[in-house]
Amino acid sequence: MTDEDSILIGEGVVLDSGAAPVPLRMVSGAIDMVATLMLLVAGFAALDNLLPAVNDAWQRAIVIAWTVVGLVVVPVLVETLSRGRSLGRWAMGLRVVRDDGGPVSARHATARALLAVLEVYGTAGMLAVTVSALGSRGKRIGDYVAGTYAMRTRGAKRALPTLAMPVGLGEWARTADITRLPDGLALTARMFLARVDSIHPRRACASARCCRSRSRRTSLPHRRRAPTPRPSWSRCWSSDATASGGSRAPAWRARRARVRR
Repeated sequence: MTDEDSILIGEGVVLDSGAAPVPLRMVSGAIDMVATLMLLVAGFAALDNLLPAVNDAWQRAIVIAWTVVGLVVVPVLVETLSRGRSLGRWAMGLRVVRDDGGPVSARHATARALLAVLEVYGTAGMLAVTVSALGSRGKRIGDYVAGTYAMRTRGAKRALPTLAMPVGLGEWARTADITRLPDGLALTARMFLARVDSIHPRRACASARCCRSRSRRTSLPHRRRAPTPRPSWSRCWSSDATASGGSRAPAWRARRARVRR
């Protein structure tokens, strides 16, 4: 998951957004454009009998009003009431959302519809396609102004890595008495496990010892000691032995000494 495919919500959690690729947006935009033009043509055909009965000023006013209704008012109503959907996006499995992942409102839909008159209908979609291809998340100018983007709502699911029991933990897992950890401790342990390979070894050892001491106060004692399947964690246990009077030096200190030589 890249930065362009993720959003950071207010709770500080990163979610996979699944930004829509440019080809899907092109197809959905073409469907919406054809539907809008058909609506305009149908409206002008219905007004064909009314226009000759009025003067030129009223004719121009009626044409302008119906054009605004077809290009701006109808897309705004459809996008607002359907929470970011349209005919083309429904067909391609897309939805327009805010940059933080929330549903769009009438303000966002209005900004998008007004700028679509220029970049979609005024240039036959060429300006929108160019900006979407060069920008992030496939955004067009209306998306940048409104603070929105198009995301996928259906499609092929990403293959997740297979989780397997670490080597050496099978016998311990069969006899371990696993209890629920407090929310704060569980969050700390999860963040430590996700960053253990990227932080300094001394800080990693300190965090591991802190999590282990806190878990001992909230869980039942184990009948046997769990093995350590990850070689990178052995430095923490070796540093514990040194701190308790042992003569074995931490693994990271030995590696640093070899690098200095």
